[in-house]
Amino acid sequence: MSDLPSTVHPFAINGVIPSLAVKADLGPPRSETGIGALMPWADRLWMVTYPSNRGSGSGTGLFEIRDDFSMTKRPESVVGTYANRLIHSPSNQLLIGPHVIDAAGNVRTAEALVPHRLTATMEHLEHPESMVYVLSMEGPMWELDVATLAVRELFDVNRELGVEYPPGTQPHYKGGHTGQGRVVVANNTFFLSDWTGRTALGRLGEWDGREWRVLDRTAFNEVAGRRNMGQVIFATGWDRTSAILYALVEGQWQRYRLPKASHTWEQCWQTEWPRIREVETERYLMDASGMFYELSPVAFGGRVWGVKPICQHLRIIPDYCSWNGLLVLAGNQTTPNADCNLVVGQPQAGLWFGKTDDLWSWGRPAGWGGVWWDTPVTAGEPSDPFLMTGFEGKCLHLTHDADQTVRFVVEVDFLGDGSWRRYDRFDVKAGRYRHHEFPGGFSAHWVRVTPRADCTATAFFTYT
Repeated sequence: MSDLPSTVHPFAINGVIPSLAVKADLGPPRSETGIGALMPWADRLWMVTYPSNRGSGSGTGLFEIRDDFSMTKRPESVVGTYANRLIHSPSNQLLIGPHVIDAAGNVRTAEALVPHRLTATMEHLEHPESMVYVLSMEGPMWELDVATLAVRELFDVNRELGVEYPPGTQPHYKGGHTGQGRVVVANNTFFLSDWTGRTALGRLGEWDGREWRVLDRTAFNEVAGRRNMGQVIFATGWDRTSAILYALVEGQWQRYRLPKASHTWEQCWQTEWPRIREVETERYLMDASGMFYELSPVAFGGRVWGVKPICQHLRIIPDYCSWNGLLVLAGNQTTPNADCNLVVGQPQAGLWFGKTDDLWSWGRPAGWGGVWWDTPVTAGEPSDPFLMTGFEGKCLHLTHDADQTVRFVVEVDFLGDGSWRRYDRFDVKAGRYRHHEFPGGFSAHWVRVTPRADCTATAFFTYT
């Protein structure tokens, strides 16, 4: 080690290398400088940084980090809000932000895309050898020719998914992915009106090349999947009741619920950008509502396996990847953003370097969430499965609005394969509340609740 240049040993504190921090200009206006996307490519680590929107700040752009941890801002940099990345296999190019980078590290820029807040790049259904789809936060979706960089707008996805935004709200599209013959997109719009039920502005939607279809009407952040191993597509989001996990398995969508580690991820601006990424070969890391999970990309027997909590965290992690044997987490550290916080200074963000197993030393998994929250339920109709494995203390809370006693049947799937077994049944009297503490050490992969009468019910789990 003594023969290596000194730059191979950068000053670091708990995995953070201050010399690799990125800063935006002081302005005015002052904005933010989150690190929107990371990608190892052409013998270096690439990243794009972003202000909150174009025109709201300056100093962000496209950066490269070399093996010796030296960082350079590329001369092709443009200021914009970008968090999209994709390898276009047929042309052997990296697409990150509006930039297209070849295997030698040469950078071109699709000028027509520069003004837009780009959030996802997806494979093309009809011309995958020469084109990709690009989605923006506001909802327009284009196709991009990766050779000529010609751009053509295809849709306003808001119109296709049937959503209009009242004053004080806005579209907030995030992830997108192509697989199983369809394009799946996520919009994480979620404001107070969504929490109270007055509006339902978030969307999970899919397009098969002919027509669009709405899959769910609440906030979704991420869509991800592999091109092999069954091509399972995963999507993550939330409503006021819990975090949500969708899985497309052999053409059929399944919905699961997960606990929230914190309510600090509730509003759409607070969720930039929880991801699902492959950080070890054929192993996913999933970030949802302040919790990291292990996730297998494979579905066996038509079921999702291997969803297991790792830790809770407060860090905003717009992207993460593996690079040179390290797990690298992007950041969006606290920034003034139009001086809405007058005790925050210059916009800045940094990277965290470690190994995947370091995450187990972060905050132990804990959280809460439910299958219903003042939700109309139908007798005999089971709830969505709720994750149970990987937590210690577990408690179930039950209430309803019926004028009679209502029985709730609790079932567990301890194998994770959809084979449900009765755990117990609980009678809740009219106007009363009941809770159940599961025995210490008890666990199963999934739990669900079935009412024996029509009512409006709450079934909520607290995991410590």
